Amino acid sequence: MTTSPNVLVYSAIDGWRRQMVEHGHELMGAALELAERTRREIEEIDDVEVLDKELMGKQASHDLDRLQVLIDVSGTGTSGYQAADWLREHCELDLGMTDHRRVLATMSLADGPDTAGRLVEALKLWRKAAYDFDPPPRVDLPSPTELELETVASPRHAFFGRVEDVPVEQAAGRISAEQITPYPPGIPAVVPGERINEAVLDYLRTGLAAGMNVPDPADPSLRTVRVVA
Repeated sequence: MTTSPNVLVYSAIDGWRRQMVEHGHELMGAALELAERTRREIEEIDDVEVLDKELMGKQASHDLDRLQVLIDVSGTGTSGYQAADWLREHCELDLGMTDHRRVLATMSLADGPDTAGRLVEALKLWRKAAYDFDPPPRVDLPSPTELELETVASPRHAFFGRVEDVPVEQAAGRISAEQITPYPPGIPAVVPGERINEAVLDYLRTGLAAGMNVPDPADPSLRTVRVVA
């Protein structure tokens, strides 16, 4: 909602709407067929698994976006972080998401046999190179219960009140005055007003050492944590 509408954006949206009305079934059908073929080809790579049915029926999930190709690389003895870094450096290929054991390739209507083939070939090259990778650092994963921190103060009070930065070794038991979000999944592990526990700190610190992206704390290295004074 704006007093300065962008006519170029509006016209682009309308043009795309018309294209989908006239050619949507053809475009989407071709994209889904390409994605399924790509999934099968990736599955043929040694020790690599494309996740499919494993994602269904849990936590209210009832369907799968076939254009999102989620790949488990843990069977190779390497991490998703290592795979993504290698693919970016050696194949100039960026993946949509990585974690300690998975990588995500996001496909779209713009993809064709050329780009899908480039993805598969890059993964094959990575798999050969991965035999020489160092073992990935271990990530301490907390239980779902340990991830559910207790809220003991309002986020507003914690964030805008008196705060101090303490060494991470002293942060357990303190009330957080900042948000700490590991990516992926991009969901905060800590928000202001929650009492921090040791399990979440171990998860964040080991994840960071393994290659996790933690963009929002005051100290991105997590040597210190901002807490209520």
